[in-house]
Order: sequence, then structure tokens, then C-alpha cells
Amino acid sequence: MAARGHVQDPNDRRLRPIYDYLDNGNNKMAIQQADKLLKKHKDLHCAKVLKAIGLQRTGKQDEAYALAQEVAALEPTDDNSLQALTILYREMHRPELVTKLYEAAVKKVPNSEEYHSHLFMAYARVGEYKKMQQAGMALYKIVPKNPYYFWSVMSLIMQSISAQDENLSKTMFLPLAERMVEKMVKEDKIEAEAEVELYYMILERLEKYQEALDVVRGKLGEKLTSELQSRENKCMAMYKKLCRWPECNALSRRLLLKKAEGKILAGEVHYSIEQAVKFIEERITEESKSARPLRGPYLAKLELIRRLRCRGCNDEYKLGDPEELMFQYFKKFGDKPCCFTDLKVFVDLLPSSQYTKFISQLLEVIPLSAAAESEVALPADIKALQQHLCVVQLTRLLGIYHAMDKKEKLTAVRELMLRYRHGLEFGKTCLKTELQFSDYYCLLAVHLLLDLWLEEGEETAVWQCLTFLEEGLSHSPSNAQFKLLLIRIYCRLGAFEPVAELYSSLDAKHIQHDTIGYLLTRYAESLGHYAAASQSCNFALRFFHSNQKDTSEYIIQAYKYGAFEKIPEFIAFRNRLNSSLHFAQVRTERMLLDLLLEANISTSLEESIKSMSLSPEEDDIPWKDLRDNRDLTVLFNWDPKDRDISEEHRKLSLEEETVWLRIRSLTLRLVSGLPTLSHAIQPKNSEKTAENGVSSKIDTIRSLLQQLEAAVDSGKKFLEQKIQYPVLGPPPTRMAGFFSNGSCQCQTSLFYLVSDIYELDTNGLEDSAEIQERIGNSFKSLIERLTDLFNKCKGDLIEVRDGTLKTQPNLLENLVFFVETISITLWVSSYCDSVLRPFKSNLQKKKKKKKESSVAMPPVFTHFLDYVTELQTLTSNVIDHIKGLEIILTALKLEELSLKDTLLLQEEKKFTKTVQGKVQSSYHHSVQEIGELLKKRLDTIKKLKI
Repeated sequence: MAARGHVQDPNDRRLRPIYDYLDNGNNKMAIQQADKLLKKHKDLHCAKVLKAIGLQRTGKQDEAYALAQEVAALEPTDDNSLQALTILYREMHRPELVTKLYEAAVKKVPNSEEYHSHLFMAYARVGEYKKMQQAGMALYKIVPKNPYYFWSVMSLIMQSISAQDENLSKTMFLPLAERMVEKMVKEDKIEAEAEVELYYMILERLEKYQEALDVVRGKLGEKLTSELQSRENKCMAMYKKLCRWPECNALSRRLLLKKAEGKILAGEVHYSIEQAVKFIEERITEESKSARPLRGPYLAKLELIRRLRCRGCNDEYKLGDPEELMFQYFKKFGDKPCCFTDLKVFVDLLPSSQYTKFISQLLEVIPLSAAAESEVALPADIKALQQHLCVVQLTRLLGIYHAMDKKEKLTAVRELMLRYRHGLEFGKTCLKTELQFSDYYCLLAVHLLLDLWLEEGEETAVWQCLTFLEEGLSHSPSNAQFKLLLIRIYCRLGAFEPVAELYSSLDAKHIQHDTIGYLLTRYAESLGHYAAASQSCNFALRFFHSNQKDTSEYIIQAYKYGAFEKIPEFIAFRNRLNSSLHFAQVRTERMLLDLLLEANISTSLEESIKSMSLSPEEDDIPWKDLRDNRDLTVLFNWDPKDRDISEEHRKLSLEEETVWLRIRSLTLRLVSGLPTLSHAIQPKNSEKTAENGVSSKIDTIRSLLQQLEAAVDSGKKFLEQKIQYPVLGPPPTRMAGFFSNGSCQCQTSLFYLVSDIYELDTNGLEDSAEIQERIGNSFKSLIERLTDLFNKCKGDLIEVRDGTLKTQPNLLENLVFFVETISITLWVSSYCDSVLRPFKSNLQKKKKKKKESSVAMPPVFTHFLDYVTELQTLTSNVIDHIKGLEIILTALKLEELSLKDTLLLQEEKKFTKTVQGKVQSSYHHSVQEIGELLKKRLDTIKKLKI
């Protein structure tokens, strides 16, 4: 903010200290300095705005807004005030106020180029395309510069993109934009490359491909110089659209000969097979003479075979045998890390009966040497190691490892770890930020162990997985794959504590908070790490909120520098993030978590809901446009196609996540509706209370309850399919646990109880014997359900059985659900309390008036008091159970555990001990946090006395 244009103005000197304080983050001093200045110079508007910025940054938003509006109402035209207000409104996330500011400034100073351009950019921030078009033309009239004219043209294109009616877009906006550019072309006023790009974009969107081709090949096309082969690529795109295959082929050929390592035959093949084969053979012959071997020509042969097979042509024999071609390719490029990914695409060309023979053939050409006959033959250098590693990856991909029995798999694991440790010798000089050459051996060994754990229930295998990964990470601290796999396995074991540190060491940047953030946010809260859950939600939300502001700045820069083709991309990017499934999930879970930790503990439920601006009527989740931006392939995988994550898995996972999000969102909205019912209610039979909003509030609650029932039914139907995702595929939601442990039934019945209590409130005590009985039964069944839920939380989280460590992470998830359900129970009970308390005091008044000692107490009071007493007892029992778990976890001496596998090396024992310690510590932490929260809830229960 300090780097502003130099202004010869005494006010600038006076304001300088305030700017400096704000720049240094000393907001309180900035406010004091502004106050001093305003005492001497009351009309110094900019000082007021700078004070407002200080107030905004110290959390006094309302005061800041009032002060800003005071200045804005005066319609300032001085540069300092306008810039300061712009900064303030941006920090308030109110860009629409900036447009009003500059609209007023432009009226007062109609010939200012600066204010007009600021107005244009203000419209760009809020996406007012029509006004942008007008502002651009107004600017061009004042200062006839080409960029301003083309800003207006681009705004027309944006109107066409955002128009709901495609017909309107193609008949009005785009033709108008085309005419505007043609006018400039006729007058020979086209100056910059960006203007030609814009013309091309318009013609392409109008499907005038021939005209677009003429522009690119003509005189205007000569301006397309900033990108390499920009003209040729645009010509190619147009040839394809016009189905002019001979020209397309000729241009591809020309470009390819110019740049040999290109994608050979990237487009369709529209020549005879013989010609294609001849062309590739020529390239291979030429390539064999060059010093630097190129992969393109060799892969082109395989790609051509693959395409011919897809089309059902029988001419592939002319290109050779795929197995032999892949073998030759391996011989030439097997020592390169990319060899596996190159061949991975083509393994489908091999018949399954040839798999073992093909792998043996590859192994024969690798120079491996063994010290003795019985020992494993190892590579002597990095090249041989890379070749062997490629073969091992192909072995996994072809399903050969999957076909092994348990004993063979364990032998393979030992061999892979031996090769991994041997390979570390080649990486002794590697920096900490570099990966070891043999890291993939360790990963493959872990994948085999995961198969044993999840398919055969081998519990020791999971501890070995963690041991090997921690060992790998100690040698290769920057290996993201080790960290990601550790995160997944620790989470499956219910240990979140080590995960937070691993995730932060991944140093996720920008968009990754959306693509891989789910690995963290899915488990933090559900495993009882409430503080870490708050932190991880904050990280994600900070990114999503800043995206809105940042993208506007990218769009403005694109206008300034004429990168027009990027503007629609930026807008699509912003929309995709705003509709992100993960964003909606984190927002919902964060609010539920805040209520869980604070409502009726540090603040009342009503205050908590008000501070979140929550309303039961409003649903801000874009259900129809939800985008699943998760990167589900972030973990390396060498599984065959039938075991890998498929498109079907993605669809099912999105469906599951959406149903679960709907249940959570409706729960949040139902909870947010509770305080609205607690306000003064009209006497019975007053059906017209909708006018004061209360009757409509209970209607909202009932409507939301019906929607929740529907969402729960969808969830149950989904779970009936019993879907199993691949090991490294998307993690399942918490929905299965929510239904199976009884939390769902508890929470739903609580919201039905709200409806009954409301009915009792409107009908009064006299004519409501039936409702009171219904409420009494609800209280009883609720206690029974909560007791059942508690029974599903009993058991040891971690125990030593037959020399093996067994864990029961589902007990943790059940405990977390119990705490959540108890919290909702308490919020509903507080509502019951607020309804019954006035009734009781009225009865006592009547009793005093009549001076009767025996005014019959309605049964609902007894029911409520019994229910509260039982609730208190149950919660105390759960707290005792948690204390018991803490004692067991503290007393458990894992280092004395004699692991069955005595073959463990000393190095492995060290890491096994570390891993077990981390899991034990994490469980202890979870249990502590859950216990602390339950104690606070118990204090709330004790206050429930009518």
C-alpha cells in the first residue's frame, strides 16, 4: 500500500505515518495516528478510511463499515481516498461497493482516463459484463486507444459465454463483437497480437472456421509470434474442424520433421497403413543415426497398432509383433524412469498367456550379479537398477504378484526390501530434497503387504507397512508418495496425530488444498482430534475464500496485458472452485464442529448460530453444480485395470459423498432452527402466527425433517450395494458408521421430539395428555438408543492378542458420534427446558393463589426430570469408560511386545517401535479430547433443572 504514485500534496506527508503503521501490521497505532490527524483536519477523508482499514483488521467490522460509508456518501474524488476505500472494500469482500464509488467519481470527473479504467476493472471484479462493455466504449471515446476498444469487444464475448440462451449468444453478442473487430480491420487499426487472437476466438466461437483459417494464414496472422508454432497449431485446429485431412497430414508431417521428438501421428490417420508404416520406419532409421535417441518413433508403432486394433483393422501385422516391439523398446530405454509409464499404456496388446514369458524375457537382458548362487542377484549400477525396477513395476501391473499365495508374497516383500536397501548405496550423495533411486522397491513391498492386510486380514502386515514407509521416509524425507501412503494407513488405523505433521510436510500449495485436502479433513474430526480438525478446515477455507479475490485480480491482469483467451479460463476456474464438493463439505463440517465445541459451553447456541449467519431456510450448497475436484490418483498405483480405480468408482464415491453431505447439511440447518423456536409463542389455536414468523419456523423444521428422512433413505439404499473401493481409491464416508451405531436414529428422533414439544407449547398443558405421553415415550426410547450407542463404544482401542497388535478404530468413530449425538440431545433438551420452565412457574403461581397444597403436576415434568437424571448418569458412565481407556493406553507397554516376526532386522525394530508409539499416542490424544468435551457437556446437563 505504501508504494503509491508520488503526489505533491501536504496531505500525503500527513498520511505517510498511518500508511507505514498499516503496512507493518501495527493497526492499533494506525487508528491512534488517524484519530490525532482527524482532530486537526476533520475533512481529511482519507484518514477516516485508513482508520476504517485499521478497525477492519482488528476485527471491528461494523465500525469500519460505518466509517467507510460516511466517506463514500460524500462521493470523494481524491485519489488517496478512492484507493484506500478500494483496499478496504476488497478486505471486506464487498467488491460491488467499489463500482458505486467509481460510478460517482466518473460522474464528477467525466474526462478522467484513470477513473474510467478503475470503473471498468471494478465491473470486471463483479462480472458485470454489459456495464464493462459500456465502460470500455466510454473510455475509448475519451482516449481512443486500441486496448480500451478491445476491452469492450471482450466484454461482449463474456456476455455471450455467460448468456443462458445459446441462440442469443450466437445471433447477437458474437456477431456484434465480430462487426466491431471487422471495423478495425477495415480501417487498418489492428496493432497487437492480442487483437488478432480475439478476432480468431470470435470466429471460432461462431463456427466460421474458414474465415478463422484465412485470418491466421493472412497478413494478420503474421502478428501471432509470442507462442512457438502458434500459427501452425491454429491452422491445424481449423483443418481438423473443416475435415481437410490432406492439409492436416501435410502440416503434421512438416512440423514433425522440424521437431523430431513430437507426437507422431497425433491426429487421425488418413493415409494408407503402408504409408504410415513407411513414414515411421524412416523416422526410426534417421533416429538411429542421431546421438540422442528419441522415444517418439518407437512408441508411434505401438500406438498405431493400438489404434488399428480399436478400429478392428487386420493390418497390424505389417508393423510387427507388439511383444517384440515392447521388448526392443525396453532394451533401448529400460534404464530411463519413464520406460514403465511409456509401456504401461500398451500392455493390453499382450495376450495374458504371454505375461510370465514376457517378464522372463525382460529379466534376461538385465545385468544382475549374485555373490553366491543362493543369494539374490543385484544390479551393479543405477542403469541396471532402473531396468530391474521397470520390470518389477510391470510384474505388478500384469497381475503376477496378485496371483501369488501368502508365502510367496512374503518372500517377494523380503526380496523387494533387500533390493531397496541395496539401492540406497547408489544414493549416498543425494540431497535431502532428492528421492532415492530405489524408493519404488519399498513402495511395491508396501503394496504387497496392503494386499495381505486387507484381503487376508493379516494384522502384522499393516504394522510392517508402516515400519517400511517410516524407514523409507528417513532415507528420502521429500518422498510425497511415502507421506501420502502413511497418511492413508494411519487414518485407516484411526491414528490422526502423525497425519497432521505428515500433511503439513507435504507443503500443499494453492489448488492442492482442494485436490488432496480430503485426505486430512475426512478423518480429523471423526477420529476425535477436534483442535487439529479446526485447523485443517481453516487451512482449506482460507484457500477457497482467497480464491474469489485472487481470481478477480488474475482477470484484471489478463485485461491489462491483453491475454483475452485466458479470461474465460479464469472464470471457469473460479466457478469450479466455488462449486467444489470439498468446499461445501469443509464449510458444513466446520460449522458443525464449532457448534460442537462452543454452543452452550462458551457461548449460547443462539449466539453461535448468529455469529455464523446460519439460517434454517437458506441452503447455500450448489447441489446441481457440485464438482468433485479430488485427485483420486494422487497415490502411485501399479494395480492391473480390474483392481484399479475405475470411472464407476469415481461416480459411486461422488454419489456417496453427496448423500452424506446432504445429511450433514440438513442436520446443521435443523440445529440452526432450534433458537428460532424459543422466542415468544402465541397462545394456542393462534394459527395466524405465521405473520410473526414462528409458525413458519416450525414448518421449516418439519420440512427439513422430511428432507433428512429422504436423505437417510438414499444413504441406506446406497449402502445396500456394499461397494468396496480399491485399497488406494477414495476413502468411504462416515455414513456406514452413522447408520450402524444408531446415531442416525437418535438424531432423527431428537428432531421429531422438537416438533412434539412445539405442539405442547402451542396447545398448553390442559388439553395435551396425548402429546405429553408421546413426549414421555420419546424420552425413554432416546435414553435406550443412547445407551445402545454407548455399548457400541465399549472395548479396547488397542490390545495385544497372540503376540500381535490389534486395533479397533471404529470404537473411536463411535465415541465421536456419541459426543455429537449427546450435544444435539442437549440443544434439544435446552429447548424443552425453555418451553417447560414458564409452564412450571405459571403452575406454581396458581398454586400460591389457590393456596392448595396438591395442584396436580402434569406428567411431562416428571418425564423430563427422569430423562435429565438418566442422561446425566449415562454421560458420567461414558466419561468413566473414557478414563478407563486412558489408563489402559498409558499402561500399555508396547516395547515389551515380542512381535511374532523374529526375522525383523534391528533397523526395522526401531521403526516398528516408533510406529506403534505414534498410534498409541494418537489414541491417547483422541480419548483425552473426547473426554474433555464430554465433561463440558456434563456440566451443561447439570444446569437442566426446571
